[in-house]
Amino acid sequence: MKITHVVENLERGGLERVVVDLAGMQHQAGHDCKVVCLFGAGALAPELRRQGIPVHACGKSGGLDVRALLRLRSLLRTRREGVIHTHNATAHYHAALALLGLAPCRLLNTRHGMGADDRNSRRERLYRLSMPLTHGVAAVCDAARARFQAHGLHPPGGLEIVRNGIHVERFRPSSAVLRRHLVDELGFAPGTRLIGTVGRLNVVKDQANLVHALARLPADVALVLVGDGPLRDELERCAREAGVAARVRFLGDRGDVHRLLPGLDLFALPSRSEGYSIALLEAAASALPIVATDVGGNAEIVRHGAMGELVPADDTEALAGALSRVLADEASAERMRAAARDWALREASLQSMARRYMAFYESTPARGGQLDVLCG
Repeated sequence: MKITHVVENLERGGLERVVVDLAGMQHQAGHDCKVVCLFGAGALAPELRRQGIPVHACGKSGGLDVRALLRLRSLLRTRREGVIHTHNATAHYHAALALLGLAPCRLLNTRHGMGADDRNSRRERLYRLSMPLTHGVAAVCDAARARFQAHGLHPPGGLEIVRNGIHVERFRPSSAVLRRHLVDELGFAPGTRLIGTVGRLNVVKDQANLVHALARLPADVALVLVGDGPLRDELERCAREAGVAARVRFLGDRGDVHRLLPGLDLFALPSRSEGYSIALLEAAASALPIVATDVGGNAEIVRHGAMGELVPADDTEALAGALSRVLADEASAERMRAAARDWALREASLQSMARRYMAFYESTPARGGQLDVLCG
């Protein structure tokens, strides 16, 4: 069958990682997959092209870009008898507009986060206006679905839950040897304990809170920030002002997260908002104890006390306290590592996510037949 994924771009991020992995698995199962990017293609596009999956970029500029919309319409015109699977709000309402007047198709959408705080923003209004043309919407966690329902989002085909999955087998469990190697690689003194986080350096991810928490921890604890974004300069200044600049490493945008994670002692996610975090799934697959904020779907991943600790957002004292407790109790941390890895193997596989998406596709069958099963 024809499956077309529509995204804003394929720069590094959780949503984009899901699209690349999902399209790759669908392609391996024999389906005809294509990815259309509303803006540019992005850093992950070559990964799909190497597998033989076409990636097209519409080159959209700001505001209403008629040329990009016509390009999108042309790309979708020959795919309308299959599934058009859009990701997040902007890609979705552009696809809905591009499909106006064409023969019906399955137009499905995934909202990968918790949605905007301002439900009356232009983006959210346009998204709601596209709902009559939408067969179904998938949220990535219970918390997100509950919020969307509370905000009055009721697509004609229903609001399902499809949780994210990853290539769990690509992540090695953390070990003392790997931790020593990463400490040496990053230029820290032997015995340094590493806290790490992965994500865009922006306000929502709130790495500044993690830098401030680091200042309350012992001098043999360091912080590894993986990712890039608009707040990098500000975070570097924040580290200097907090007196911890020598204990922080900014690694930028990396394609080897699976290699870095097993070298950490602990994973932290201080976000103010999350859906069903790919970063947390990868940390669990790497057998890391986790300290995360109790927002969005984080509590659906991190079992408090078993895999790590959950703390309120924007609370430096609570964050520092949780980090300190986990680092101080090695026996408990070992139990958390084992529990995290076990959970990831059972609950976070890419295969499981792919099966759930096929069930989502099948919930809006084409006229004249059901879809083939994606994987066993």
